[in-house]
Amino acid sequence: MRADRLVSLVLLLRQRGRLSATALARELEVSTRTVLRDIEALSAAGVPVYTERGRLGGFALLPGFQTELTGLNHDEALALLIAGSRRGAQAFGLGSALASAMLKVIDALPESYRETAAGASQRLLIDPETDLLSRRQVADEVPDTIVAEVRRAVFAGHKLRLQYAAAGQPAKWRTVDPIGLVTVRDQGYLLAARSGEDRTYRLSRIVAAEELTEPAERSDPVDLDRAWQERSTRFRAGGDTVTVLVRISPARRDQLIETAVAVLAEEPDTDGWLRLEVTFQDSRHAVWALWQLAASAEALSPQWLRDSLRERATAIAARYEG
Repeated sequence: MRADRLVSLVLLLRQRGRLSATALARELEVSTRTVLRDIEALSAAGVPVYTERGRLGGFALLPGFQTELTGLNHDEALALLIAGSRRGAQAFGLGSALASAMLKVIDALPESYRETAAGASQRLLIDPETDLLSRRQVADEVPDTIVAEVRRAVFAGHKLRLQYAAAGQPAKWRTVDPIGLVTVRDQGYLLAARSGEDRTYRLSRIVAAEELTEPAERSDPVDLDRAWQERSTRFRAGGDTVTVLVRISPARRDQLIETAVAVLAEEPDTDGWLRLEVTFQDSRHAVWALWQLAASAEALSPQWLRDSLRERATAIAARYEG
């Protein structure tokens, strides 16, 4: 909305000083012509914006111009800035709203806190796009129009009509009762019910969405964290799970635990290693998890798992022989 953009423009000039029309256009994601029209509107409304001409010129506010806001101390504002650095808002189509809100948070601080809070937030990085091994975390891309429609239905408590393409299947229409939205590692999910049965939909697989006027059938309030944990447990336990007996070095125990569905038993072995009975989602998952541990683990059973790992190791040795 234009009113929000005008506020953001004023806050940018307050916090950064003189800025060119090009710089403002880049920050606000609009054209330079739109920036010039906004500057005229602010001047007409009495905001003291003036122009400095020349190669280093631009727009600035008269010194001393204030829009006093109080109530936030340094740590409170820093907490909001840190929370705002997370990419969950992007997953739910609120990226631009978040950027505008962060400008307002910084502006709400007293003068003495403003620079230190903004500087401190720059020294904290939450959920970077790559980890220490340079593995890139790929975020789901969902059209803002779809996310906005889903979000409105969730917040309003209305039924939602979805055209959803499940993995390996053509898109189909279905009507659901939306419960809440969850983001995990930059992937967004809609928790809903369909004909009284729990359903979880990945936002990136929603082809189209339509908020209906009919009230959704759902409990209120809802424990969204508990609902997500229950669905995650059911998902991990579903399918053809396999149980594996493993010997492992204590130094790699946590890595195994993180990849397994469940740990059924654990006891020390005679040589200082650990003996664990764990389950995996399927045979491919079991082979992959044990292969990552290399010589730090040994699959004791079932025999097909030992055979698969031996065949892999033999193929690798043959590749590098000589």
